[in-house]
Amino acid sequence: MGREVRVRRVYEPAAEEDGKRVLVDRVWPRGVSKDEARLDLWAKDVAPSTELRRWYGHDPDRFPEFERRYRAELDDPGRADALAELRDLAAAGTVTLLTATKDEEHSQAAVLADRLR
Repeated sequence: MGREVRVRRVYEPAAEEDGKRVLVDRVWPRGVSKDEARLDLWAKDVAPSTELRRWYGHDPDRFPEFERRYRAELDDPGRADALAELRDLAAAGTVTLLTATKDEEHSQAAVLADRLR
């Protein structure tokens, strides 16, 4: 059975079909309270490095290179425990990766979802 890993904006209301809700941004999203977010986990250890995030700047033209660099960061042994925790959640049921970015398709959450699937 394939893993159901979804990507949504943290600003959207929580839905029952979200399963486990995991914020994958390094920085807490503006204007969202912890109660509103309804998180099961804040996995900031799997977020892109500050340097990579700043370089990317959510420029879709840079996404292919961002994806390559971010995948390399995810291979770092220091992220192994955080990735293992996400894999375990995904193996147990639906996981929704949450991000504040407006362009979900060109986000770290999309790259991470692909990696977890």
